[in-house]
Amino acid sequence: MKQKSNVSIVIPVYNEAASIAACLDAIAQQTVSPLEVLVVDNNSSDDTVAIASRYAFVTVLHESRQGVVFARDTGFDAAAGAIIGRIDADTIIDAGWVATAQRLFAVNNYGAVTGSVTYHDLALSPFLSALDLKVRKYLAYSLGDEVAIQGANMAIRRDVWTDVRRRVCRSGGMHEDFDLGIHTNWQGHKVVFDPQLRAAIGARQTEASFQNYARYITLSPKTYALHGLKSRRYMYPVVVAGIAFYGVLKLLHRGYDKRDGTFSWSSLVFTTKGSRVNPATYGDY
Repeated sequence: MKQKSNVSIVIPVYNEAASIAACLDAIAQQTVSPLEVLVVDNNSSDDTVAIASRYAFVTVLHESRQGVVFARDTGFDAAAGAIIGRIDADTIIDAGWVATAQRLFAVNNYGAVTGSVTYHDLALSPFLSALDLKVRKYLAYSLGDEVAIQGANMAIRRDVWTDVRRRVCRSGGMHEDFDLGIHTNWQGHKVVFDPQLRAAIGARQTEASFQNYARYITLSPKTYALHGLKSRRYMYPVVVAGIAFYGVLKLLHRGYDKRDGTFSWSSLVFTTKGSRVNPATYGDY
């Protein structure tokens, strides 16, 4: 029997039948098993719940209030572990993710931690993932104590969540994970970027229309602006670059051939990719 940890994993979901199995399969392969896995269904109309229910280690919760912030809250409130991990339904965590999260909190005075990511559905992923890491290190250095949390790969101490849960914002028009990081820092808890916490994420947001993609990506500095943080200025170059390369990223996503991880013209022409569910609102692009 695998050693169990003090880590609860929370996964908010809305119509994620196409990706939830791969996400849960990765959790099943952990070198150290999580204490529990809470899949929080937010009114899915597809087979997401049926698929998640096939995994014996999964507990399915339901949140009727539409929005990832409410699904997150329900999962975090129900979590029994001293550490609460949060990922997205299309996140594929490394085999040592749970063990790493447990170790990081044991040896560091972290209140919350967000990690590095690669992309499991983009051609040229090694190059883009290396570039992504450089960007995240730049932001972590520039933002300092105001480092942004990414909900697709993060963990927070349960006692810290208890301290900040009444203070986080639950309005639309912002990234709820960034907001969580801001309030965690404001409450005096250390928020850090630690690249040792690794996961692969999807790039489905590139399937959005240009207008919706731009609206989504600009929520990053907007979230900081809504909290009166001048450090948002460090995000603007990243936002501009992300918008400028929208077409290239869309091409690399649509042309990704999962059989060998390369770009394929046949995949570009014949494969239909699903559009991104906006994490801020759960509204389909």
